[in-house]
Amino acid sequence: MSTTTAFAGSWASLPTSLTPWIFDVVQSMGYEKMTPVQASTIPLFMMNKDVVVEAVTGSGKTLAFVIPILERLLRRNSRLRRNEVGALIISPTRELASQIHSVFSLFLQSQPREEDPEDESTPEDHFHEERQELPPPLLLVSSSQSTPAQDLERFLSTGADIVVGTPGRIEEFLLGKGKNSVSVKDLEVLVLDEADRLLDLGFQESLRRIITHLPKQRRTGLFSATMTDADAMTELVRVGLRNPARVVVKVQTKKAQGKAVIEERRIPANLQNYYIPCHASEKLLQLSRIIKYESARKQSSSFIVYFATCACVDYFYKILPSVSPPSATFYSLHGHLPPSARTRTLNNFASATSTPLHPSILLATDVAARGLDIPNVDVVIQFDPPSDPKAFSHRCGRTARAGRSGRAYVLLVGRETEFVEFMSIRKIPLKPHAYIMQDLSLADLDDSERSLDDEVDSNLSKIRTKVLCDRAIYDQAAKAFVSFVRAYSKHEASYIFRIKDLDHVGTAKSFGLLRLPRMPELQNVNKENWADATVDWDNYAYADKAQEAKRLAAKVVEKDVIEKEREKRKQEKAKKKKANAAWSEQTNKKEERDKRREKREKKKKWLKEQRTTGSAAPDDTPDKKRSRPDTQNSGSGEEDDWDDLAKEERMAKKLRKGEISQQEFDATFTDL
Repeated sequence: MSTTTAFAGSWASLPTSLTPWIFDVVQSMGYEKMTPVQASTIPLFMMNKDVVVEAVTGSGKTLAFVIPILERLLRRNSRLRRNEVGALIISPTRELASQIHSVFSLFLQSQPREEDPEDESTPEDHFHEERQELPPPLLLVSSSQSTPAQDLERFLSTGADIVVGTPGRIEEFLLGKGKNSVSVKDLEVLVLDEADRLLDLGFQESLRRIITHLPKQRRTGLFSATMTDADAMTELVRVGLRNPARVVVKVQTKKAQGKAVIEERRIPANLQNYYIPCHASEKLLQLSRIIKYESARKQSSSFIVYFATCACVDYFYKILPSVSPPSATFYSLHGHLPPSARTRTLNNFASATSTPLHPSILLATDVAARGLDIPNVDVVIQFDPPSDPKAFSHRCGRTARAGRSGRAYVLLVGRETEFVEFMSIRKIPLKPHAYIMQDLSLADLDDSERSLDDEVDSNLSKIRTKVLCDRAIYDQAAKAFVSFVRAYSKHEASYIFRIKDLDHVGTAKSFGLLRLPRMPELQNVNKENWADATVDWDNYAYADKAQEAKRLAAKVVEKDVIEKEREKRKQEKAKKKKANAAWSEQTNKKEERDKRREKREKKKKWLKEQRTTGSAAPDDTPDKKRSRPDTQNSGSGEEDDWDDLAKEERMAKKLRKGEISQQEFDATFTDL
């Protein structure tokens, strides 16, 4: 089978010869021959054709648009004015924009400089008419060192013809601060690098406004490694391409003797792409062994490890040194770092002197997945498969660039191995790799019933020991775990990466958690195989004294708050009890009033009966006392009631006659 890197002829074979100094720079970069994407794209772009270019990572797409842009600007009949833009290159990340800017700078710094010693005129006098050199390119990315106003000032002072940047900053440059100062009427070329990412929802509005502002008479190029037919064709009209030429560079594996194609792929031919099936609790263990295995057996020295979230990168940056070779150097790169820190980290990693005994390891998110040309990366390890499957090939493509060989690994748990078939449909083949044992030997590939690694528990203890040194690391661990679970639940291939199939307990062991965090996703999880670490949480301190002092102060405040809450609940309980007591008293009074009313009714009825009886028996003795209803069988309480009624009647008569006052009457019967 043939796996040699394909080349497509010498630079001298181009229909239009390159400017001599551009040809010299290309040769000095070590590119003696063109790659297929360069041989196909450069002639089209120089012949006034719009292009849509799809080619695997590391195939030379950047030079495929840098060289035509330089040639078109150099061959103009008249030079651009100081406030005019000749070429605009838009990329999705500041890292990629910086890299493209550095390539343009490399070429423009190599321009031949011709100065006339007898010419006493100022550069400004000859800026438009006699300028032979192209000015340095302008980089527009978010930075604490350059505001949009300063960007505009740099543009006007240098007269840059080529502008490279991210969508937001370029929009501000053209339609914000520079709306009345920057002219694009003579724009020659617009390039959208990593076009599929730029056409995502987050950038669509900015791109629409930018492109609407640009002249229609221009050349436009879309470049990416994952520009599918649907992605490109549905957006071509919107971004203003006119009758574009489509360039698709494929990687094919053929039989050594013949033309039959036995494999077609969207990743570099020299890339060996592996997957390792393992348990969730073994992932960190396997990651550290891959690094040791590659360093010892393959003499690898430069690694990139991809994680799902920024929080995971921060946490494992603290943890990995404790389970990796002590001589390894780690770097951390993700989108939540300040721009200056990201640039510094990238430069430090790219320029680091690494050996198999002293490897350099970059921990990153997908911010370092697209377009970055980091030299000499030997191995890419995907600790977590990307949420967006399109990012998979971009991650792998950080190695095996420009004809070099490289290896990539991805760790898959349980039914995640179905991802292999999913990627093969996308022409990204993955080969199985045996599980790496403690002594760096390889397990049997056919051993599908392999038992759990004996080192899982000792590895967990080792990580927990590190975490117990500083409460801040525990906070990072919990944050990283939660962010991973949330990211997993939002995976685009959700029928493969199902949250209900995720081994939460095994993942927590791989993260080295001291205890499981409180989160809805863990409510119904079987925790039979989980045991919290023994920790004195009251005295578990932060290593940073200021942070620990803040925690202790917060603890005192929290204690006061708890005491106040307890006292508040106590007062509310007493108040409620008192309210209930008052209600009970009111109820008793109501019952007493009802009883008195009932007694009065009975009395009236009795008096009426007595009058009726008196009129029916006139022979009775006049002074005979009124008889009462038979109370012989009544209790003493009933007799008292009748006495009270008689007393009340007598007092009422006295009140009517004026013998007593109302107050005296009320005082007598208050308790009735």
